[in-house]
Amino acid sequence: SITEETVELLEPYLDMEDYNLETARKVCGNVAGLCSWTQAMVYFYGINKEVLPLKANLALQEGRLAAAQMELNSAQNQLDEKQAELDEVQAMYDAAVKEKQALLDDAEACRRKMNNASALIEGLGEEKLRWTASNKNFQNQIINLVGNVLLATGFLSYSGPFNQEYRNLLLQLWKKEMDNSKIPYSKNLNLTAMLVDNATVGEWNLQGLPNDDLSIQNGIIVTKASRYPLLIDPQGQGKIWIKNKEKNNGLQVTAMNHKFFRSHI
Repeated sequence: SITEETVELLEPYLDMEDYNLETARKVCGNVAGLCSWTQAMVYFYGINKEVLPLKANLALQEGRLAAAQMELNSAQNQLDEKQAELDEVQAMYDAAVKEKQALLDDAEACRRKMNNASALIEGLGEEKLRWTASNKNFQNQIINLVGNVLLATGFLSYSGPFNQEYRNLLLQLWKKEMDNSKIPYSKNLNLTAMLVDNATVGEWNLQGLPNDDLSIQNGIIVTKASRYPLLIDPQGQGKIWIKNKEKNNGLQVTAMNHKFFRSHI
C-alpha cells in the first residue's frame, strides 16, 4: 500500500542526519525498530518500483511463451503428421524404386536371352548350311561306298609286298579301271584315314611304330588284312612294335633256330 506520495513525504525525514538507527536507540529504543523499518520500506519501494514492470513483463512473456508453446505443440503435431506421411510416401518410393530395379533386371535378363536366342538362331542357320553340306557329303559317301570299299580291300589284299611308290601306282591303275567300269568312288579318298583313326595311329606310335605314311600303311595291313603278314624288317622297328602291341595278349616269340622249332621241321 506504499505509494510514491508517501515516499515523497518521508524523504525530508530520511535526509535528516539524525534519522538513523543509532540516534533512535539513544532517544527511545522502542521506536528505533520503527525508524529502521521506515527506511527499509522506502528502499523496498524503490526496488519494487523497478521490479514491478519486470514482473508485468515476465507475466506477459510467460503468456507469450505459453501461446508460443501451444503453437509449437500444434506445429510439432503437424510435423509428426507430415513426417508420418513422408515416411509412408518414402516407403512407397522405396518400393517403387525396388520394383523399377527388378523390372530393369528382368529387362536385362530378357535382353540377354534375346541376344542368346538370336545368336542361337544365327548359329542354327549356319548349322543348317553345314548339315545340308554334310547330308550331301553323306549321300556322296553312300554313292561312293562300293568303290571306296573296293579300293580299300584291294589295298589290304595286294599292296603289302610293295613300297610306297608302287602302292600309289596300283591305286591309280585301279581307279582308272573303275572309271572305265563306271564304278563311283571318292576322288579325294584317303585310305589311311578310312581304315584307321588318329587315336589308334597315336597309340601305335607310342608302341614304337614310325609315324611315316608307309609304316602306318604297314600297320593297317598287319592289323586289318585277313592273311598273316610277313614282315621284312631289317631295322627291327616292326618287331618292336608288334611285341609292344601284343605283350598284354600273351604273345609268344620264337626263332627258326629254336630247338623246339627245329624239332618239328
